[in-house]
Amino acid sequence: MAKKFFPPSELIINEDGSAFHLHLRPEQLADRVILVGDPGRVSTVAAHFSERECEVSSREFHSITGTYQGKRITVLSTGIGCDNIDIVLTELDSLANIDFNTRTEKDEHRTLTIVRIGTCGGLQPFTPTGSFIASVKSIGFDGLLNYYAGRNEVCDLAMEEAFKQHMDWSPLKGSPYVAVADAELIERIAQGDMVRGYTIACGGFYGPQGRQIRLKIQDPDQNKKVEAFEYEGLRICNFEMESSAVAGLSALLGHRAMTCCMVIANRYTTEMNTEYKNTIDTLIVKVLDRI
Repeated sequence: MAKKFFPPSELIINEDGSAFHLHLRPEQLADRVILVGDPGRVSTVAAHFSERECEVSSREFHSITGTYQGKRITVLSTGIGCDNIDIVLTELDSLANIDFNTRTEKDEHRTLTIVRIGTCGGLQPFTPTGSFIASVKSIGFDGLLNYYAGRNEVCDLAMEEAFKQHMDWSPLKGSPYVAVADAELIERIAQGDMVRGYTIACGGFYGPQGRQIRLKIQDPDQNKKVEAFEYEGLRICNFEMESSAVAGLSALLGHRAMTCCMVIANRYTTEMNTEYKNTIDTLIVKVLDRI
């Protein structure tokens, strides 16, 4: 059987042989990948590397590949939102599993280990500012995974239905999906010092997360319902904006992924820590040690 060919209009490769948005070349990508939102946080992570191989920047996508305690790691910024994760995960997988010279899929699948380190808003009294949360499952408000075939095979469909019923979900918002993180990776990264729970990945920072500035939101009771939802003994612990796409796309593409976040605002207690950049390095070191 002839291998599938990916034409230039679909798989866009720059003249230097790099992926279109990330500007990374295949040989520059490590098997272990840490994703961060803020381009400035890439240097914070890479400050712990003993060696650096390369550093590439293009728009919000800043990457450094180097070595930490003998482990080759790529740290890459994604910017904000699941739409950017669609770009990042697709291009990372292409770098790993497509021959850029022939534009065909490689004979053997290369599996990446991907951990997103982020910040989030806590939703429970047991997730005060400074807490570390590991997202066991992520409820995607963004709808991204619904565009891909096979999404039902990597999602928790029973939890999706339970959540929609609990929320009295409006179909105008699109259907939420529940993406499942890699179980072994959760055990290895979260260990005994991170809160394990569910995460909601929102398609925005204000209205989708229940914030009302000048515009009213469709469901004023959204956050109270979210805080009260319980499924199989776990609660929804936090809001952020990328975890569902990271877990869902990785599962579809055959990679192992999870998200862990530090709580910088607690919506339940209305607390906010704007100086979180001084303390997130603790979470970074934990992930570097365990990835």
